[in-house]
Amino acid sequence: MTDPVRLTADLIRCPSVTPAEGGALELLETVLSEAGFECFRADRGGVSNLFARWGQKGHPRSFGFNGHTDVVPIGDETAWTAPPFGAEIRKGVMFGRGASDMKSAVAAFTAAAVDFVRDAPPDGAVILTITGDEEGDALDGTIALLDYMENVGERMSVCLVGEPTCPNAMGEMMKIGRRGSMTAWFTVTGVQGHSAYPHRANNPLPAMVRLMDRLATHQLDQGSDHFDASTLAVVNVDTGNSATNVIPAKCQGAVNIRFNDLHSGASLSEWLNAQANRVAEEFDVDVDTQIKISGESFLTPPGPLSELVANAVEAETGNKPELSTSGGTSDARFIKDHCPVVEFGLVGRTMHQVDECVEVAQIEQLKAIYTRILADYFA
Repeated sequence: MTDPVRLTADLIRCPSVTPAEGGALELLETVLSEAGFECFRADRGGVSNLFARWGQKGHPRSFGFNGHTDVVPIGDETAWTAPPFGAEIRKGVMFGRGASDMKSAVAAFTAAAVDFVRDAPPDGAVILTITGDEEGDALDGTIALLDYMENVGERMSVCLVGEPTCPNAMGEMMKIGRRGSMTAWFTVTGVQGHSAYPHRANNPLPAMVRLMDRLATHQLDQGSDHFDASTLAVVNVDTGNSATNVIPAKCQGAVNIRFNDLHSGASLSEWLNAQANRVAEEFDVDVDTQIKISGESFLTPPGPLSELVANAVEAETGNKPELSTSGGTSDARFIKDHCPVVEFGLVGRTMHQVDECVEVAQIEQLKAIYTRILADYFA
């Protein structure tokens, strides 16, 4: 049997802070190749990516797993009570960067896939797509893997992303969609002057304050059938001005929007630009607006795939998972254009924190869940 706990520890000991590969994908490629998987690298832009398939290429029943081995920086190492890349186990808990997000899940689905195809070879294919660029810009990670698959004729019928999805207890939540995400940066330009003679200047700050107030107090929606209400957060306002006797020439601000399926990046961009133009006209200032759309909202409607995963989770944990679209973005936002996709993984309380950790028993439980999913899918 392939031990997912040992594999998790081996992966944590690989210092794979984005975009460093750190030996993690090389380790997985060795494990999978020895188990009879055909492995290919889809590296791009200095990012390492691994594609692995057991079974017939292009088979109409090709179950896919997706995950990442890159991790966020450790922060202040002196604040850790365990070595960040040591995989130390204390009282049944393993510590290390990536323990929760998401080397344990990668180890669990790798171990499940290896043992499943050995013990019960299915009529179909099992595919693993593992990237080293999820925590970064995500331009050359799962996107590169999907581009590679398109170019060589590989395809997944369905896909399960192993991101941590459970807030507090194993099995309580899975994701069937995600909100969209976008950021807008505004630069308001007026005329610099002396604060004692404001009539000789054109202060950009009142314009920025008015713009931020209008954006922050506007109710985007009240939610939809499967999504909570969209949110807009003011995340920055800055003049770079420390002098109290100077009216600055420029002021910069930024907002981040997490939006549901009642909007698109394009519709919200149009609204943001309209609000900026309105303020520019009212205050006779110039407002430059730059927008980055990180991902559109998406939903995999409840159906066979979500039922497959939910039934396996309930059988192994006793919990019927809530079908959720909460949280931030994930690489599922790219996969949804390739095939139906859902997410299920560990409890994510400590992800990205100092002393990130995972209960060892949950790693073994997650492997059992993934194994059951494969068995039920190919039954």
